[in-house]
Amino acid sequence: MKVAVLGASGWIGSHILAEAKARGHEVVALVRDPSKVAEEGVEVRQFDVLDESADLAAALDGVDALISALGGRAAGNHELVVKTAHSLLNGLPAAGVTRLLWVGGAGSLEVEPGVALITLPDFPDEYKAEAQVMVEALEVFRNYEGDVNWTFVSPAADIFPGDKKGEYRIGGDSLVSDSEGNSRISVADYAVAMIDELEKAAHPSQRIGVAY
Repeated sequence: MKVAVLGASGWIGSHILAEAKARGHEVVALVRDPSKVAEEGVEVRQFDVLDESADLAAALDGVDALISALGGRAAGNHELVVKTAHSLLNGLPAAGVTRLLWVGGAGSLEVEPGVALITLPDFPDEYKAEAQVMVEALEVFRNYEGDVNWTFVSPAADIFPGDKKGEYRIGGDSLVSDSEGNSRISVADYAVAMIDELEKAAHPSQRIGVAY
């Protein structure tokens, strides 16, 4: 499969890029700055979501699926997250791509029915803006009616640098936690979960959460 990774030079995006390549997929890195892609053996294409004249169809020429690992932190612009969700869902069919996987956030996951993680008093203030736009992006996907088969993949509450175990659990809208109440996953295993979903397409047009 030929898969493009938007935001491939970022922390999560670079792990997804490496995992897809290791699995034998043809990989296209879509980035604002091609010099920041360190992974060898991948095709790098310059694409800036902030540039309204950027040609999405050209950027995705020959691509079967797109994984968006885009966040607003690096650009200092959280609003681009929701805007990108809209623009990709609207633009992908015309570009000939109807499979989209989205690196989501954990803030919208429920710790109990009707209670999202982001609403808890101890949710870190420094992550609230980032988490809120992912909550809004999820609503964009859920309200979408079109031809794009999307999957919104939320990580655990704690996604951390760590080695790949190759194991994880999948949940729906509820926060996945272990027997001690911890919700954690390494970025390497999050990438494994993402490429597993790419290959299996087991959760069409829905949100999933992944954690140990």
